[in-house]
Amino acid sequence: MAHAAPTSGAMTRYGRPPDVFDERTHRVARWAIPLVVALVYGYWAAANTRYGGPITGWNVLFGFVTAIVFFALCMGVQSLGAHVRREVHAFLWAALTGVAVGFLYSLSGRGHTVLASTALGLATAAPVFVVVFYRYYTREDAAGHRIR
Repeated sequence: MAHAAPTSGAMTRYGRPPDVFDERTHRVARWAIPLVVALVYGYWAAANTRYGGPITGWNVLFGFVTAIVFFALCMGVQSLGAHVRREVHAFLWAALTGVAVGFLYSLSGRGHTVLASTALGLATAAPVFVVVFYRYYTREDAAGHRIR
């Protein structure tokens, strides 16, 4: 029976897959991805406040202000996450996601209550917390240092 010869490119000697991108690409991505997500979020919030009406200057301003605030919060959670325990880090991402979804839901219709927005935000934050906590739990030690 023939077997494939082992290759050295599958894993590094430290047991993790090789890094495809260089450090500069990772630095750019740490800013570019939250920026693009914030712009999409701001556009979505501005579109929700229009209720299908015309685009106004105040609507565009609201979208940009929402994008700036969302970007600042994303960058804050990203930078603070390196200094807190994995439970708190996962909670911060879950809280940001829950508040963001609840805010968009509150903007989406005139009949939505604060209680409904809160319930949807909590329903979104709970699975986000579980997934992000699992990710940090499997990739960090108890002190928060990356193990892979």
